[in-house]
Amino acid sequence: MKLVRYGPSGEEKPGLVDADGTLRDLSAHVGDIAGEVLSEAGLAKLKALDPSSLPVVDGWPRMGPCVGQIQKIVCIGLNYSDHAAETGAEVPSEPIIFAKALSALCGPNDDVEMPRGSTALDWEVELAIVIGTKAKYVEEADAMDHVAGFAIMNDVSERDFQTKRMGQWTKGKSHDTFGPLGPWLVTRDELGDVHNLAMWLDVNGERRQTGSTNTLIFNVPHIVSYLSQFMTLMPGDVISTGTPPGVGMGMKPPKYLEVGDVMALGIEGLGEQKQTVVSA
Repeated sequence: MKLVRYGPSGEEKPGLVDADGTLRDLSAHVGDIAGEVLSEAGLAKLKALDPSSLPVVDGWPRMGPCVGQIQKIVCIGLNYSDHAAETGAEVPSEPIIFAKALSALCGPNDDVEMPRGSTALDWEVELAIVIGTKAKYVEEADAMDHVAGFAIMNDVSERDFQTKRMGQWTKGKSHDTFGPLGPWLVTRDELGDVHNLAMWLDVNGERRQTGSTNTLIFNVPHIVSYLSQFMTLMPGDVISTGTPPGVGMGMKPPKYLEVGDVMALGIEGLGEQKQTVVSA
């Protein structure tokens, strides 16, 4: 299934995109794409519905973040071997973890703000894991049982804030609009092999990132199991798993976003996003 949340910011309704690409309203069946809806039982109830019986949504309204009531966004740094190489970093022996503020969340096609004082605004197409059921001290062999599905996240980053303003990476990752999520949540039964998905990102029509999830250093089960040793993962929690090569920071010389630039990005089977950079 492809599950979405559509409508004005803060007023999103739950929806489903059927096999023909038609957007349909799920409001009569669930209040949000969140919580228990993301569990095995909750997803099974939605899967049992006849999509043709659901009301068609006229046109294509704004898409919001594809998951609601998220408690945390956890990100993994330097998790692609080819990205680590382009930045000159050593391949980490354990996942590098940092947080992105919930207030950074936005829809997949919303404008991205350039923060005040920003000089190094960067892009990162990433595979996002969406947790379906509570995970605490989970074994790697059982980790996928706790995953509802997957989505795209653009882990927008301000590199100077991230690396030159002291402390951890979070301040460079958390400005409003630094977390476009969606357009939809694809349940894991529909996606196929999550570790062999093509990924790409363009800036102003020029290809910047080309990669595949097959170069992940730490795969999805490992990430979920690893994180569950340090924190309880809750339904709807989002884990952004790292980016392939081609970020602005890795270019020689580095090249960053400017107001008016347009990012377009996608992951095989998970759809596409498009954002325009605006001043905060």
